[in-house]
Amino acid sequence: MSDHLVWIIGAGNMAVEYSKVLHALNVEHFAVGNSSTNIENFKNQTGHPAYSGGLDHFLEKSRILPSHAIVTVNVENLYQITTQLINFGVKNILVEKPGSLHKWEFEKLLKLIQCRNSIVYVGYNRRFYASVIKTRELILDDGGLSSFNFEFTEWSHEIEKLSRPKEVFENWFLANSTHVVDLAFFVGGKPREWATFTAGSLIWHQRASRFAGAGVTENQIPFTYNANWESAGRWGVEFLTTRRKLILKPLEKLFEQQRGSLNVVEVQIDDNQDLEYKPGLFKQTRSFLNGDGHNLCSFSGQLLNYKFYQRMISPNECF
Repeated sequence: MSDHLVWIIGAGNMAVEYSKVLHALNVEHFAVGNSSTNIENFKNQTGHPAYSGGLDHFLEKSRILPSHAIVTVNVENLYQITTQLINFGVKNILVEKPGSLHKWEFEKLLKLIQCRNSIVYVGYNRRFYASVIKTRELILDDGGLSSFNFEFTEWSHEIEKLSRPKEVFENWFLANSTHVVDLAFFVGGKPREWATFTAGSLIWHQRASRFAGAGVTENQIPFTYNANWESAGRWGVEFLTTRRKLILKPLEKLFEQQRGSLNVVEVQIDDNQDLEYKPGLFKQTRSFLNGDGHNLCSFSGQLLNYKFYQRMISPNECF
């Protein structure tokens, strides 16, 4: 892949993780960031160049276009940075989840993407976990899915200690929990008929703190979900076939329970890449660079998903 040139916008931890993958793929790349501390850390950890001063300053001086760009900035800045890159002429962009924070931003960005004939994907790397790939294989082997359920409990006692803008806390479900929801609907299918319920509130997330729902997908697969941000729990997804229950809890691991058995055993998976790099990132990045969007989340797809996400956190509102 030596014919590619990739700009990584942002120089924090995710930028370092992407750089490790790009280095392994023999792809020329560098980072552009604001924080001098992050810039130095990126250069020290990766051995690749990084430029300070932010994207505005960099674009004023740039005379070249990259083949691809990866946006790893803080979630509240994703919309602005992606807009700048598209307007500058960058055609292939992978933006970290959730792509943006507000509906108007999604709609405005999509119009710009279509106008400029750009290709933009949203980075949900859990779609590319070795555990998820194996899960999909086993579901296919078993003749298809019969039902699924998932949990997206967040550890509010830890989140409330973070230093983040108010709008990020208010949109925590979209900014973080959708990692689980995206994965569940990616494998299980999109909702067609469903009921959603919420209760409670937190100081930093007033709309709800407890979530539940049930329905059927477009392929008539029943599903349920729950989360309680005031109690104990963790992220997890369970996919059921007529032969077994496939358990992703934690998401990086795969366990199974055969029909007629109480034993839950771990399924062996080929997760060497997920151990060497941030899980899912190697295959996601390679797909992005190869132009293979089959398992990636398109920006238009993310806008369609937005209505599902908003219904899960605000059942009585119209979107």
